[in-house]
Amino acid sequence: MGTRIFKIAAAMLLVLTSLFSFSGQSDAANSTFITKGNTTSKVVALTFDDGADGTNINRILNTLSTHNVKATFFLTGSGAEHHPQGIRNIANQGHQLGNHSYNHPDFRTLTAAQMKSQLDRTETIIRNLTGKSTKPIFRAPYGYTNASVLAGVGAAGYGYTIHWNIDTIDWRGDSAATITSKVVNNIVPGSIVLMHTGAGAPGTPTALPNIITQLKAKGYSFVTISQLLKLPSAPPASGTSYTVKAGDTLYGIAQRFNTTVARLAAANNIPNVNFLRIGQVLIIPGTSTTPPPATSTKYTVKAGDTLYAIAQRYNTTVARIAAANNLPNVNLLRIGQVLIIPGTSTTPPPATSVKYTVKAGDTLYGIAVRYNTTVAKIAAANNITNVNFLRIGQVLTIPR
Repeated sequence: MGTRIFKIAAAMLLVLTSLFSFSGQSDAANSTFITKGNTTSKVVALTFDDGADGTNINRILNTLSTHNVKATFFLTGSGAEHHPQGIRNIANQGHQLGNHSYNHPDFRTLTAAQMKSQLDRTETIIRNLTGKSTKPIFRAPYGYTNASVLAGVGAAGYGYTIHWNIDTIDWRGDSAATITSKVVNNIVPGSIVLMHTGAGAPGTPTALPNIITQLKAKGYSFVTISQLLKLPSAPPASGTSYTVKAGDTLYGIAQRFNTTVARLAAANNIPNVNFLRIGQVLIIPGTSTTPPPATSTKYTVKAGDTLYAIAQRYNTTVARIAAANNLPNVNLLRIGQVLIIPGTSTTPPPATSVKYTVKAGDTLYGIAVRYNTTVAKIAAANNITNVNFLRIGQVLTIPR
């Protein structure tokens, strides 16, 4: 009888360990979906998606150079194979590089392994051409994302999935005047502007000088995505060490130093990424800077709260909150639970909200602009996994 009880207990422990390990690893790696910078400063990030032909790369680069503007280019592996010198030119002029997949598939239809293959293949091509990494930023082909995509690309080492709040739709062949008007008339602090480098967007090279000139006249300056999000622009030299403290997780340390769990584990010969020892000294690969100050504040969970919504409110990530509070399952919160919010020292805005009923022709971006909020906040408040689909008559909670 005693042996049978022991076997049952051991089996239950194994199941629980597997559940917690799976939950921690899959949730911890989620990429953060970004539509614009969280800032009141007049800064804007110009971004260009590069596909198969790259026809207008050099014209775009010449304009950026003339106006002393740095931008961010999301690159496909197939495009880089087609026009490698254009990609080298982008990197040589100091622009930021991001990953846009190998051949532009809808990532919602891919397995996590297929996503990783697309991203790794492109990263290898870009590194071999330029000596630079596309990490940690990714842009989904067509802008199509959902929870599975964010999990898959995050696990592949891309902590930020970069969307936009101004879509020029230049690929339709619109005129330079139309493209310029879309950008200048919709600009807000922290905007991310989507444009393309290919022959299908002939108006963009002509529009670009006017866009830059008119935005400068409005008081705007131009930043890369890393500058907008205050990320390191490139991995620094290796050699930094870090001493493990109570409550640390390997994922939390990786996020702090802009590296990955896999690289930390490899550099320190860690066989089990779920176990760290307080006082253990880790070598941090690919870094030489000190992590940001570990300021924090506290938040008491209320009815209806989700970890994602709390993370959005405090401009942090689900992974960081989970790591700071040792949460094994990010989907389970307890009303009255007190959370430590890492990397913050200010109180969030009041959690007021209004209701809005979706009408024909509405888009989530249009609703966000109308209520002076963001697509990400509305999506979080309503558990919307695909921001491109709304249902007429759907009642949305609009966080303010």
